[in-house]
Amino acid sequence: MESANVASMPVDYIPILIQLGVAVAFGVLTIIGTHLIGPKVRTENKLGSFESGVEVIGDARQPFSIKYFVVALLFVIFDIEVIFMYPWAVNFREFGVQGLIEMFVFMGMLLLGFIYVIKKKALDWD
Repeated sequence: MESANVASMPVDYIPILIQLGVAVAFGVLTIIGTHLIGPKVRTENKLGSFESGVEVIGDARQPFSIKYFVVALLFVIFDIEVIFMYPWAVNFREFGVQGLIEMFVFMGMLLLGFIYVIKKKALDWD
């Protein structure tokens, strides 16, 4: 009977190195090729800013409310926490009472975080 603990050799990594080399070479050759083959006409119209077919007016560096970022971060955080519930829901019966208790703890922590966000009025728009 053969041993289940097989040591990997450096030779085993050659296909990975080849694939990495091909990927890097493709990226570099594509970038160089587009600069060599592509058109080199530089007009004022071509170098100008393009915003969805609308003429650009003013400076793009205008300050706006940080609440947008707060809402986006909260969405990502709560969305990822919901993703953690999926494996639990799939294996609900296998986890038994212990898994149910752990999910209640997780949901409680999620609820505490949501209550904290509501108390800090992070979702209130002025």
